[in-house]
This record gives sequence, structure tokens and C-alpha cells, in this order.
Amino acid sequence: MPDKPARIASRPVPGKPSIASASSAGYSSAEARGAGALALLRHLDVALVVIAVPVAVALGAPALGCVLAAIAWVLQSILAQTDRRLIRRAREPRTQLGLNIAEAFGRIWLLAGAIILAAIIGGRSDGLSAALVIFAAYTVAFVIRVLSGPPSRRAGAPSREALR
Repeated sequence: MPDKPARIASRPVPGKPSIASASSAGYSSAEARGAGALALLRHLDVALVVIAVPVAVALGAPALGCVLAAIAWVLQSILAQTDRRLIRRAREPRTQLGLNIAEAFGRIWLLAGAIILAAIIGGRSDGLSAALVIFAAYTVAFVIRVLSGPPSRRAGAPSREALR
């Protein structure tokens, strides 16, 4: 008879979480919060651009340059995530390296194009504001990468031995 309460407590009830699933849900919830915080830190540059550009425009910064730079920065961030998935799927290390280089230069040209476009359409002040927004966003992204420590064998990055 002493086993009966243990069996009843361990039996799943439809619509109610079991003790085991409730305790693991608490752990996965904390784990999910940690992963969410890490993802926010990883994309802090995008969040700051989205928050700072409306404030800068409200304070009198040239709107066209700020908005074009913000759009370009968010777009290059989305492209970076998409391209990393594509690069991870490539099997050949030299292909991965070539895709990495093409992706990096493509994103740089996208940002430079936004600065030039802002300067051509809106004038020097818009070009300068676009350059400053991109410079600030890049600085935040760079600091995050430096503070994150060395990459632990990032997926998609070929090793030196594989390139030989």
C-alpha cells in the first residue's frame, strides 16, 4: 500500500503538468531567459539604432541620413544572419571562406552605399548623419564582439588546417 500514493502522484493528469514537467519547465524557463538575454546582447547594436534614431531626429538631426543609415544597419544585420546559415551549409572550407569574404564585403558596400545615397539625396549633413549612425552602431557591435571573448570555433568558419 505505501507505493500507491507514489504511483498516483507520478501518473499524468490530462491538462495538468506533472511534477517532473513543472520542475523542468522552471529550468527551461530560466534557460530561455538566459538565451533571450544573450540574443538581446548579441543584437544590442540593432536595438540601440532603432531606439536612438527617432530620438536623434526629434532632437534635430538630419532625418534622411539617420533613417537611411538605420534601414541599412538593420538590413545588413538581417543579411548577416541569413548569410551565416548559408555559409554553415557549405561543405567545402574554401567555399565557406569565399562566402565569408563576399558576405563581409557586401555588407560593407551596403553601408557605404547608404552613406553616399544620403549625401547625394539630402546633402552633406545627411551624409554625415548617416555616417555617424553607422559608426556608432558598428562601434557598439565591435565592443560586444570584443567583450564576448574569442570565438569558440564558430560554425561556418573554416579552420586553418582545412584551408591547406
